[in-house]
Amino acid sequence: MKRGFYTIMSAQFFSSLADNALFVAAVELMRNDGAPEWQRAALVPIFTIFYVALAPLVGAFADALPKGKVMFVSNAIKVVGCLIMLFGAHPLLAYAVVGLGAAAYSPAKYGILTELLPSSQLVKANGWIEGLTIASIILGIVLGGQLVGHVVSSRLLALDFPIIDTGVDTPPEAAIAALILVYMLAAWFNTRIPLTGVEMRPLRANPHHGVVRNMVALVPDFWHCNARLWRDRLGQISLATTTLFWGAGGNLKYIVLAWASLALGYSTAQASALTGVVAIGTAIGAIVASMRMRLDLATRVIPLGIAMGLLLIGMNYITNLWVAVPFLILLGGLGGFLVVPMNALLQHRGHNLMGAGRSIAVQNFNENASILILGAFYSACTGFGLSAYSAITAFGIVVAGFMWLVRRWHQSNCRKYPEEIAHLLAIARSDKHH
Repeated sequence: MKRGFYTIMSAQFFSSLADNALFVAAVELMRNDGAPEWQRAALVPIFTIFYVALAPLVGAFADALPKGKVMFVSNAIKVVGCLIMLFGAHPLLAYAVVGLGAAAYSPAKYGILTELLPSSQLVKANGWIEGLTIASIILGIVLGGQLVGHVVSSRLLALDFPIIDTGVDTPPEAAIAALILVYMLAAWFNTRIPLTGVEMRPLRANPHHGVVRNMVALVPDFWHCNARLWRDRLGQISLATTTLFWGAGGNLKYIVLAWASLALGYSTAQASALTGVVAIGTAIGAIVASMRMRLDLATRVIPLGIAMGLLLIGMNYITNLWVAVPFLILLGGLGGFLVVPMNALLQHRGHNLMGAGRSIAVQNFNENASILILGAFYSACTGFGLSAYSAITAFGIVVAGFMWLVRRWHQSNCRKYPEEIAHLLAIARSDKHH
């Protein structure tokens, strides 16, 4: 791996670490302020809303500037979100600003991999990035809990700055202030990311038009990129698979909480630890895939998506912790082994078709829309009176069923367009840019 890759990994780790720790701090801040339960729950969708709403802009923005600079600006936006949260803005509004920074960060984070590394190393690079991201999620939640806890927060609040009145008086405020330093550390790593030498793709902006009009002008370009990726014989399969995976994975933490409460009699605090077990399995699967899989063999992992859906149904028959832990590690492991090569294949096709930033923005749009749709489906199941067991069964059937359809779709492509598929796989196998 090139040296710049490890700088990217460091920047991504600390930025994601702070994102997840900030979520815990924001929940505690709202609880201290007496905010209703629905507002605390709204922190999750409010964070992802800009991924969908600004997808046409952030991809083009990531392709218009050096990716390191885009990541630096994105972290700066996150710092602004933290500051306005400290200065009294509603946590939902402030966390939405942090989500804006995250939405702008993602296309640059993944897009720079295709600029810095040859396609032969993309699967391995994605394995490390995904594994590190999962680790930062787990450690971030733990860090957030420790920062708002009595032992650490009391020491943070005891720090006294002469003359300056910081206005930080509560444990969650102290946690947020500390996390600003973590974001600043991530921003420093962003400044160390080397230039890749890839030609920038300027925003299609008319200097005679206003900002809003220029942003609206980007929408047709985005939908053109979206349609182009869905029409590509390999892009459509990898995009469908990763979209479905993240739609399921994004809702899995809620499903695990509901299942653990019924099957194991766990409290929310105990059940949340099992979500971390799934994440550990995902990290293991991602690392194994990065070592064992090649880009041109990525489509062979699609059946694992079907297995994931069926395993979700199998959760209903587990009532013992010692069976649950290895089961959840296996469930996460299958997901990690599935998503890494498919994500790398999607990046490769997107980079060749339209530029890395635009393709990742298309991916983010589809994946976050999938999280919202599958989440609405699961909520509707419980809203119509189904038990958690029945809702999990329905959810698992939908995931397995759609993954089966994706597999049939790819098999149909291979029968109808064998020469085109073979040509695209040959490009994936032999492309050695950089």
